[in-house]
Amino acid sequence: MEQRGNHIRQEHEEAFLARLRRYEQAAFHELVDRFSQQLFRVAYSMVGNAADAEDVVQETFTAAFSGIGRFRGESSLKTWLMQILARQCARVHRSRGRRMTIGIEKVDQPVHDPSPASESRLDVIEMLQKLSPEHREVIVLRELQQMGYEEIAAALKIPRGTVESRLHRARQELKRAFGYEL
Repeated sequence: MEQRGNHIRQEHEEAFLARLRRYEQAAFHELVDRFSQQLFRVAYSMVGNAADAEDVVQETFTAAFSGIGRFRGESSLKTWLMQILARQCARVHRSRGRRMTIGIEKVDQPVHDPSPASESRLDVIEMLQKLSPEHREVIVLRELQQMGYEEIAAALKIPRGTVESRLHRARQELKRAFGYEL
């Protein structure tokens, strides 16, 4: 039964991809509905504030929709979108000139929420902002998005060994700076 389910899912994805390649507005809306929240979480973790994260996600979808004809299907749509998102986040970091800001605004919570959960989310965001962009992106994709090493390598267009070494260095940096080990 699982084999049949995968086959049906694959046919659905191929039909969906065909609709995207025909630039159907409904397909684009479905793409946004399917991936926007996940992309926003990753972008927020990488850039550190909601405004820049929203811009990054919007630019990601714009680039994806205009470039869908170049998508070869060698990876999943999710991996391809993460690849575009990573480039957009890098663009934001370059435009900032390495100056990092720590955003405390939340989409669904007041800024002055004294709850421990809110404080711990802010702590994680602050910790991530202390990492270099290269270390931050691999930590976010691995630890927060639960992507595999091969998926991360494909999304960032780097070798798997580079993913592994960046993860190791990022974890060491977090441990050194915060006494925290992932």
